[in-house]
Amino acid sequence: MAHGSSCLEAVAVLFGIVSVFLSVRENIWSWPTALVNALLYFVLFFKSGLYSDMGLQVVYFTLSLYGWYEWLYGGKGHTALNVSRTPSRLWGILGVIAIVVWAGLGRLTSGLPGVSLPYVDAGTTTTSLIAQWMMTRKLLENWVLWVAVDVVYICMFIYKGLYLTAFNYAVYFVLAGMGFFAWRKSLRSQVRLKPDTTAA
Repeated sequence: MAHGSSCLEAVAVLFGIVSVFLSVRENIWSWPTALVNALLYFVLFFKSGLYSDMGLQVVYFTLSLYGWYEWLYGGKGHTALNVSRTPSRLWGILGVIAIVVWAGLGRLTSGLPGVSLPYVDAGTTTTSLIAQWMMTRKLLENWVLWVAVDVVYICMFIYKGLYLTAFNYAVYFVLAGMGFFAWRKSLRSQVRLKPDTTAA
């Protein structure tokens, strides 16, 4: 049976879409569903020879636990975390990390038996990892990275014959756009609600 028609892939797709939809709405249940999604895709990518993405699921699982905690207690005084923008200095740090991890991961996996598209896989893995970390911190621009990487993922999964997963990432692409505008609205509402400390 082709991977694209497998029950495993279908269930993974379902949990993935639900998780991202809940993230768009800043719903804490996005993290438990993300944990299940990571476990299912770990198995699927192992069977497909996409080892970078398989390893990424381990990181996703860990980051989902971290994000669950941060969204609940990562704000000031261990309160719920609010949406914020990514500082310029942090962008520079993340850019350097991305280049180093992409090159290293691509080289590491390119010699593995059964590997497929090692450097493309490593690039999407690296970008996804950074975007996921940004999501745990509720940084608005995580959605911009997801929009970009989802386009590459769609093409890669079609090439690999994982059509349900390609459809999954097409839905992610739409949800990422929705997430950006929803979180930007949330950020703007926070700014409006802040007390004016300059008037005294």
